[in-house]
Amino acid sequence: MEEIINAPHSAQEKEFSLLIENGKKTEYGLAHHFNEIKNYQTFQEKVPIVTYEEIQPEIERARKGKENILWPGICHFFAKSSGTTNAKSKFIPITKQSLESNHFTCGKMLFANYLRNHPDTVIFKRKNLRIGGSAELYQEYKTKYGDLSAIMIDNLPFWTDFMNTPNREISLMSDWDVKLDAIANVVINESVGSLTGVPSWMLVLLNRCLEITGKEKLDDIWPDVEVFFHGGISFKPYQTNYADLCRKELRHYEIYNASEGFFAFQDQKDSKDLLLLLNVGIFYEFIPMEGSALQERKAVPLSDVEVGKNYAIVISSNGGLWRYMIGDTVKFVSVNPYRIVVSGRTKHYINAFGEEVIIENVEDALKVAAEATEAKINEFTGAPIFMKDKEKGAHEYIIEFEKLPVNFKAFKNIFDDRLKEINSDYEAKRYNNMTLNAPNIHIARENLFYDWMKERGKLGGQNKVPRLCNDRQFIEPLLRLNETKTSS
Repeated sequence: MEEIINAPHSAQEKEFSLLIENGKKTEYGLAHHFNEIKNYQTFQEKVPIVTYEEIQPEIERARKGKENILWPGICHFFAKSSGTTNAKSKFIPITKQSLESNHFTCGKMLFANYLRNHPDTVIFKRKNLRIGGSAELYQEYKTKYGDLSAIMIDNLPFWTDFMNTPNREISLMSDWDVKLDAIANVVINESVGSLTGVPSWMLVLLNRCLEITGKEKLDDIWPDVEVFFHGGISFKPYQTNYADLCRKELRHYEIYNASEGFFAFQDQKDSKDLLLLLNVGIFYEFIPMEGSALQERKAVPLSDVEVGKNYAIVISSNGGLWRYMIGDTVKFVSVNPYRIVVSGRTKHYINAFGEEVIIENVEDALKVAAEATEAKINEFTGAPIFMKDKEKGAHEYIIEFEKLPVNFKAFKNIFDDRLKEINSDYEAKRYNNMTLNAPNIHIARENLFYDWMKERGKLGGQNKVPRLCNDRQFIEPLLRLNETKTSS
């Protein structure tokens, strides 16, 4: 971590050199003349920036057990990830090197950093409550695929079972409904000091624990619980929910990881900014989200990024991904050291009328509206309402509340006003309802999003509700399902 903070460019240069040296031994490296790459400029010239669909043929060959396709040797594991804007499954290569030097190493760094910030912590004397995905690792061809959590737990040393609860067997059960009660009934009898998981699914589990025990607060069950390490989705919509779970303050540390890699985590106890991890098997590039850079795939190295700008992330990694667009966008809040906030997805936005509303805008506006009207939000998604005949466009949202606003009309107005305040393009389109009418917000019935995810086989683990979509592929089925009764 000291190298990341004090010598960031040197750290990235080392990773670049190691990656290129290994890449020379692969078919992908031969096809793109890695042996001629001496610096970043020639790397840009010889290696294209790619999406998953463009690198899929190579991944499929590697899945069939072919050697030296994207990374030296055989890649034995692939993390199956459907993403959130595409129903088609993705298979992300997980090499031995990426497991060790990225996923596992970053986990160690996370806990070491927490100990540095809180030397009086007791979490190492207590257990970590974790929620994993499905345990099923499927054998296909000569390789295996499944949830990243299953791959990681399958490769963790045995002694980690003594530090975590529930055990591997329960943590990786496939049926979420069965698994929820199985986890709750085990962990309520354990001594828990820390929590690790996706905020939405963890909240469901914690509320179930309170329900089973009849306790009012989490610290009635676990007196020493002190921190929640969370990632996968933004924590903003859940802040109020978690604040009410404990009598004492529950610390929150954000993690930014994915199947493609562990990229950053919150390293400061008094700031939610994320330290970009620069010496863990990944070389980063960034495409500015302004102008035509994204369409033209023009990236800049870490040394050229600017504070306050939104960038799409491009990675090259020891998992065998080369100049790969992961689909996330980040904003730099500092370049000394390099700290970021996750601002959204390259596909998670609404820009049907030139308003360029990103997920970060919506989450901010929802947070302000919820606080002003004493509401608590569980889930939401949004999409455009397209112009038809002489009708103007609008944005449409469906929101599931844990606690309804005291004044729903005020909630809608505050949400709209906050979006205007933080997004000038949206404000211009909303001026006098010139292009956009006021947002159309629906109140979701109880368990709507849970039922919808269950219907799609997406309960638990790393599965996430798509927050924004520039078409109506997610909101339409949700609106239809909202008209039906809650499932048992």
